[in-house]
Amino acid sequence: MSSEVINSGANALPAVISIGGERVRIRAWEFFAAQIRNKNTRDAYKRAIAQFCLWLDAHGVAVITDAQTLHVAAFVEELTQVQSAPTVKQRLAAVRAFLDWLVTGGLMPFNPAAAVRGPSHKVKRGKTPVLSTTEARRILDAIAIVEPAGVQNVGALRDRALIALMVYSFARISAGLAMRVEDIFIQDHRLWVRLREKGGKRHEMPCHHNLEAYLREYLAASGLRDQPKAWLFPAIVRGTTALGNVPLALENAYAMVRRRAAAAGIETKIGNHTFRATGITAYLKNGGTLEKAAVMANHDSTRTTQIYDRRPDDVTLDEVERVAI
Repeated sequence: MSSEVINSGANALPAVISIGGERVRIRAWEFFAAQIRNKNTRDAYKRAIAQFCLWLDAHGVAVITDAQTLHVAAFVEELTQVQSAPTVKQRLAAVRAFLDWLVTGGLMPFNPAAAVRGPSHKVKRGKTPVLSTTEARRILDAIAIVEPAGVQNVGALRDRALIALMVYSFARISAGLAMRVEDIFIQDHRLWVRLREKGGKRHEMPCHHNLEAYLREYLAASGLRDQPKAWLFPAIVRGTTALGNVPLALENAYAMVRRRAAAAGIETKIGNHTFRATGITAYLKNGGTLEKAAVMANHDSTRTTQIYDRRPDDVTLDEVERVAI
């Protein structure tokens, strides 16, 4: 059987699902439409399940409902040879959830992935590059918000406000890009931000005074202040310097922060998540508690917050410098 997708179109189902019949096809569409609400998770699960389906096809399993525990175990074993442990565990979780959905729909007698264990993976230190407070400050200060003609650059104001949001509010980039103007509001005489984080969790917190100043200046210059339903961080209209009516894309936000870092002379290969980790580390270095940092970052557990805590890096560097030769 060919491993090509039977259905046409970008959202086509893999062959081993389509051949299973109408009930299997409908159940598969229902899994992605009803079970997974987060777009990023949905996309990741689609990729993982498509990869598993292609693997089954290549190994002679005609229909996904014929998959056995040994198939899932072999798939995981092969992945382990070429992918990192976190990636393998994420893909196994996707396959397990999908097969479980088929089981509860009466299409399989048991979940063959239930007994399969992923590779062990213990995380004590995150991989996200973290900047020093001096470097973070340098990026913000290097953003030229006034053009040579003396006119404020709205795009630069937007970029500075978005970076500051991640640094001072520990916001994920996805939550920042999903904000509307109405998600900036006054409470107790201070500006607050409303974020919708992973799993649709609503999170509100007051602005740091620097973030408040950046947001106010940006809203005033952009004309967005009187448009509560407008995207807070929209993309620039192609070929102009004007803000559009669609949110800045995730990949464009990544390109922006890399460009701003390069302009500030930062050599560290940063990403969007760098600013969240930098903010958390700076907070903890200045006497903040892990418990409060978890609340501010909207983490369910302080164990997650600890991954962003890079204070031990300073200790390691100090010890390395003791090798006085």
